[in-house]
Amino acid sequence: MAETIQQHDFVDVDYTGKLPDGTIFDTTSEKIAKEHHLGEKRTFGPIIICIGERQILPGLDQQLIGKELAKEYTVTLPPEQAFGKRDIKKMKIVPASTFREHKMEPHPGLQIDVDGEIGTVAQVSGGRVIVNFNHPLAGKEVSYTFTINRKVTDQQEQLKAFLQTAFGIPTDKLPITIQDGKATIELPLALPAEITSLLGKKLQELVKLNAVEFKTKEPVNPPSIGTVGVQ
Repeated sequence: MAETIQQHDFVDVDYTGKLPDGTIFDTTSEKIAKEHHLGEKRTFGPIIICIGERQILPGLDQQLIGKELAKEYTVTLPPEQAFGKRDIKKMKIVPASTFREHKMEPHPGLQIDVDGEIGTVAQVSGGRVIVNFNHPLAGKEVSYTFTINRKVTDQQEQLKAFLQTAFGIPTDKLPITIQDGKATIELPLALPAEITSLLGKKLQELVKLNAVEFKTKEPVNPPSIGTVGVQ
């Protein structure tokens, strides 16, 4: 019987996402990306994820469970399992003066960051700007074609992949040593102790280690905290 994927397996996967009209909006394939003019500044290639950790869309994450290696599948996800339903509460009014303070001219289609939320200007009316904080694909049914290339069993590869997904740290910036069930991870940035404590416990569980220790190359002063406006 063919091997199937289970919860908390680490897997190397390729996928392509489409809308009902056939429009491709995301892919791991460089060839497909070039053909459809997607993300010229992105690096394309298979991704490594831990099943059940929501490192990809919840619906797609769930669909990987029970699938066989090296076999192509296509699944259709309703909005609630993909990018969510459209929520009227995510249509917010931002004063036009806020844009002027940041030397920006609001216009429909402009993407902005307000207090950490990414939104798109939907309408400009006098001194009011309506910003849509729904995901651009909210309310849409999507389909994914995917292939699970392999299970990832090397612990160093598992750790690097998890940290790259969680914090965007390139794998070549993550020196890791594992000895007697203890992993020592050298981070390029300092993280609060509460985060490293929780993260260490999570990695112990997922990667099946006895202990995880984090070190930082150089001391890094914590960033000052302030109000984030429109960027």
